[in-house]
Amino acid sequence: MSADWRPLYPFASHFLPIGGAQMHYLDEGTKSPGANEPLLMVHGNPTWSFYWRNLVIGLRDQNRCVVPDHIGCGLSDKPQQYNYYTFAQHIQNLIELIEKLDLRNITLLAHDWGGAIGMGAATKIPERFARIVLFNTGAFPPMYIPWRIAALRLPGFGKVAIQGFNVFARSAIHMATEKPERMTPEVQAGLLAPYDNWANRIANYRFVKNIPMTRRHPSGRKLAEIESSLWTFKDRPISLIWGMRDWCFNPRCLARFEQHWPNAEVHRLDDCGHYVIEDAHERIIPIVQRFLANHPLADG
Repeated sequence: MSADWRPLYPFASHFLPIGGAQMHYLDEGTKSPGANEPLLMVHGNPTWSFYWRNLVIGLRDQNRCVVPDHIGCGLSDKPQQYNYYTFAQHIQNLIELIEKLDLRNITLLAHDWGGAIGMGAATKIPERFARIVLFNTGAFPPMYIPWRIAALRLPGFGKVAIQGFNVFARSAIHMATEKPERMTPEVQAGLLAPYDNWANRIANYRFVKNIPMTRRHPSGRKLAEIESSLWTFKDRPISLIWGMRDWCFNPRCLARFEQHWPNAEVHRLDDCGHYVIEDAHERIIPIVQRFLANHPLADG
């Protein structure tokens, strides 16, 4: 019997029909002072809204926190047709959520694939986004593919490894953190809970397949398009919070964002890895609170 993770996730679930499936999301702090300036927290692979739990708990008293699970992830539907899992479809799904909830004055908080998806949405509807906070992510074609991930793209092997043996999500528990003592049985169970069988791991596999090996790949073209628009956000309040021991979205990715956004405030957490929020949520919450306080919105 796995450890009980639910006490770590004390939130009400909400669902909306998005992109032809039911998307699960959290909507906490709707009556907070900052309810009209929502924090939109967008996860990557192989995480889900559970990854943001500590920030939601730490920020919801003063802010509205909207935290979706991508289709195929978390508590959202997991259809088995591949067309649900293109990079472009994930972006469109996020736009649809934003528009259905009529979110405005958004502060985007995004990690891993969430950065590319979140910035993809922001480039399409920039008038709805006011501030940006990114954690160990990319919004441009990858500069390199770590061999541990490239191996999972091998025909046959990757699908069996990820969907059959849950290699991607299980490995991340150990390889994405620099604070193994924080990966308690309950935290591990929570991170893995939605991905408990072959069918439920389809998005984990498709996200890996969406990593472009060349710019001819549909995701490569889309990422290049998003990068070409990053400069349009350079005058907005931006915070980059980075686990500097990340072997995937390593400091070179941070430097690339700094090239586009030279005025961004940067927080380098030298003792943290890819799961930077797991490694340092108690340091990150006050960083985000100060960032929001230092950059009030004109109509806030």
